[in-house]
Amino acid sequence: MSAENAAEGRSEVAVLFVCMGNICRSPTAEGVFAKVVREAGLAERIRIDSAGTHAYHLGEPPDRRAQKTARARGIDLGHLRARRVGAEDFLAFDYVLAMDRDNHAHLAALCPQGMEGRLRLFMEFAPELRIPEVPDPYYGGGEGFERVFDLVEAAAEGLLADIRRRYLDVRGG
Repeated sequence: MSAENAAEGRSEVAVLFVCMGNICRSPTAEGVFAKVVREAGLAERIRIDSAGTHAYHLGEPPDRRAQKTARARGIDLGHLRARRVGAEDFLAFDYVLAMDRDNHAHLAALCPQGMEGRLRLFMEFAPELRIPEVPDPYYGGGEGFERVFDLVEAAAEGLLADIRRRYLDVRGG
């Protein structure tokens, strides 16, 4: 994400959220961020997707607990399906956001030379929380999914502010 890209006033910015299996954290982030973007009136300017570093759940919908938590907060994840991230995603997305350090390491190994600036940890967009990773709730109970949702909401606001500043030059909202 260069200053050149920010200066050109891009018409679309693309964001990819990535976790391990693409059934818990990254689809939650996709759904939450889509809602934040829609509420800001920027749905036509920001493209959002999610993927996993592993192929464990290809084609499956998000975990039922993730869907239940999202539904309780007004977000439907039922239409999403798991897919695996590829090197080509670094060309298609301005932001490739890992949920944790392990997935960040997998992504760094896939990342084409010169695209390293697109790869970040998602929680970097909520520095006030001082939490570097979104924990994997898969092997826990419902409270883990609630925690993930809270963290994702906080980082989503920071991400939108970063996109506005770097790419869209849109104030307020």
